[in-house]
Amino acid sequence: MIEVADKQVADKQVASNFYFDRVHNNQAVKLLPGEYYVTSKDLLLVTVLGSCVAACIRDSVSGIGGMNHFMLPDAGQDENGPINASARYGTYAMEVLINELLKLGARRANLEAKVFGGGNVLSGLTIANVGERNAKFVLEFLEMENIRVVAKDLVDIYPRKVYFFPKNSKVMVKKLKSTHNDTISKREKDYSKRLGNAKPSGDIELFS
Repeated sequence: MIEVADKQVADKQVASNFYFDRVHNNQAVKLLPGEYYVTSKDLLLVTVLGSCVAACIRDSVSGIGGMNHFMLPDAGQDENGPINASARYGTYAMEVLINELLKLGARRANLEAKVFGGGNVLSGLTIANVGERNAKFVLEFLEMENIRVVAKDLVDIYPRKVYFFPKNSKVMVKKLKSTHNDTISKREKDYSKRLGNAKPSGDIELFS
């Protein structure tokens, strides 16, 4: 059960940007920072990552799967310390995705994960190496929850575009080595600012 005093403080939203991907001839959903999406249908889930990470988690038997897109907040020096506050937010982001998968019918014992992102592409945040912290967190969380990581592409210096087909587990990752605009950086910096003002409030429990 998820209990959150204010849904906005958690800053996790179901992705709503639907489109038809002509390259892959598939209905698709684009995820922005702070969003997640789960499905039992043959959908393509797409996101672009800089310092953020995305966990692509699916039931290896039923094909029910989903993706999130999140960043640990640049928490600042609060009473719990920045690392504790960041980890609490990251835990919330992951548990929302897992709980929604289980509610849709996925079985916990069948869950497997592929994780991406955590590039060192942002500057100017209070806590250094935000991409590396994101990457370290997601791997530690999945190990703690006994969810097998079957593929990963983390850290490095480039943004990534990730295409995930939950039904058949296929993932394609394109490193954006020739990106010359600041759209990704600006989007993630704006997201980071939102996180600084909006930390999760309430208790979260994983469904079994």
